[in-house]
Amino acid sequence: MATVTFREERCKGCELCITVCPEKIIILAEHYNAMGFHPATVVEMGRCKGCAMCARMCPDVIIEVEKEEKQA
Repeated sequence: MATVTFREERCKGCELCITVCPEKIIILAEHYNAMGFHPATVVEMGRCKGCAMCARMCPDVIIEVEKEEKQA
């Protein structure tokens, strides 16, 4: 399982992360951030595979993906 964190206050809502997510679990939030944009957010964190495609695509480097290490 992975955890995705968006720095909402810096998100411009460009939707690039939404287009590359293979699980289709990223959406634009209904609320606005301080800059007046709908920030991206994950709706089903449990489905995230931790591929980090969203983070690689983000032009503003606002997405952090952390994968949990599997215990042997």
